[in-house]
Amino acid sequence: MKPNVLLITADQWRGDCLSAVGHPVVKTPAVDELAAGGVLFRRHYAGAAPCSPARASLYTGLYQMNHRVCRNGSPLDARFDNVALMARRAGYDPTLFGYTDTAPDPRALQAGDPHLKTYEGVLPGFTTRQLLPEHEKQWLSWLRARGHGEATSRDVHRPAGDLPEVNRAAPAYSAQETQTAFLTGEFIRWLCEQDAPWFAHVSFLRPHPPFVVPAPYNDMYAPPGPEVFARARDRETEAAMHPYVAANLAGQSKGSFVHGAKGRVGDWSTEEIATIRAVYYGMISEVDAQLGRLWQALKDSGVWDNTIIVFTSDHAEMAGDHWSFGKSGFFDGSYHIPLVIRDPAYGSGAGGVVEQFTSAADIFTTLAERLASPARNHLDGGSLVPFLQGEAPAQWRDAAFWEFDFRDVAGGAAQAHFGLPSTACNLAVLRDADFKYVHFAGLPPLLFDLRADPQELRNVAAEPAYLSTRLAYAERLLALRARHLDQTLALTELTAEGPVRRG
Repeated sequence: MKPNVLLITADQWRGDCLSAVGHPVVKTPAVDELAAGGVLFRRHYAGAAPCSPARASLYTGLYQMNHRVCRNGSPLDARFDNVALMARRAGYDPTLFGYTDTAPDPRALQAGDPHLKTYEGVLPGFTTRQLLPEHEKQWLSWLRARGHGEATSRDVHRPAGDLPEVNRAAPAYSAQETQTAFLTGEFIRWLCEQDAPWFAHVSFLRPHPPFVVPAPYNDMYAPPGPEVFARARDRETEAAMHPYVAANLAGQSKGSFVHGAKGRVGDWSTEEIATIRAVYYGMISEVDAQLGRLWQALKDSGVWDNTIIVFTSDHAEMAGDHWSFGKSGFFDGSYHIPLVIRDPAYGSGAGGVVEQFTSAADIFTTLAERLASPARNHLDGGSLVPFLQGEAPAQWRDAAFWEFDFRDVAGGAAQAHFGLPSTACNLAVLRDADFKYVHFAGLPPLLFDLRADPQELRNVAAEPAYLSTRLAYAERLLALRARHLDQTLALTELTAEGPVRRG
């Protein structure tokens, strides 16, 4: 029988925040259940950051060096195949709940098209059942229909009362009224309408900021102690590691993480950072609870045993590690993400745990093989089907690879700060079990001895004892990454004023 496919992304979920991988605090029973009946990939990494570049790798099976979505607002070249188009060729009507953050190729649109003023477009090939972009208007109107007359803007995320800027107070909406619950309900309603094999993508916003969550999740976890965080003894020591780290720490705004907050992240105390981490843990448990509701709906409808479920994230969250929040740069905290795949056709692999390095680019490749619908262009990812069958592929990557592009096409701020051209504002990472090598196109490299320094605190790139190791990893990276990257659309950004081109 033709399988159903459910692709789930939970935005900004760290790969270590699963009880199935032994997190000492966070409990995720729904994901654990999925892993028990499927395969858990412990060393799974995003291909890029932030949202648009990360999702481009997930949806196209390409590394950033090839899909060239460099930042939120970089268009996805229309010539590339993607998971939705592939599923459509396989006979499905791929249906979206949430968002894909796909800026469209501007060359196919007229100058006045409003799609040119946002990066929150929909991946070509998807039918949209319930859109939920960053403004959250669809969810806000649903809240108002449920009696929350105050839900007229994203200020609904600000708890009522005279409270400290960082707190664990609950917002006005309940655990049954979150964005996650809203999308879950919309999917379940759609599920009841299906009478043929289906392909759905549920793209949850949470645990993406703003960091706020209703009861009981708001105080489910106590703020952790300082020993939990991977970071230098203070911000100044952290910033001294590298010019990029210093610039990133100086540039982080509180308002990106706590709704309505003013000032810089560097002004938050260690206690406030710990409080935010606790709220983040609660947000993960809130999403997990809705996943449990989703599993039950699949069982109740009789399709649980004929549905391929892929659960992952687009990228992760620093959550206070290295005195930082969000997703950027090169640290594992931004790129190590969860991946669990349950395919009832491969019961022999159920409960398996894969230790090999896997990439977001592998998802498209895997589904294309599973649905017998080949991609129409080159793919950088590999198929995970052998792992699902309980076997190890004859040849597989021996390291994780990801990229981050920090150019500012429209404003030029990064280029001006570092004194670099746009094409030099990028980095690439090669990370295996022993070392992490970070190559910057225009800044000094970094090297971390992960066996001795798992928290990535000591850059040994310039130490004489490590020079041969640095050279070996640079050569490995050079063998993987092309010298010249396609800049066709990477120098274009869609802004509120329309397309901007620099460089």
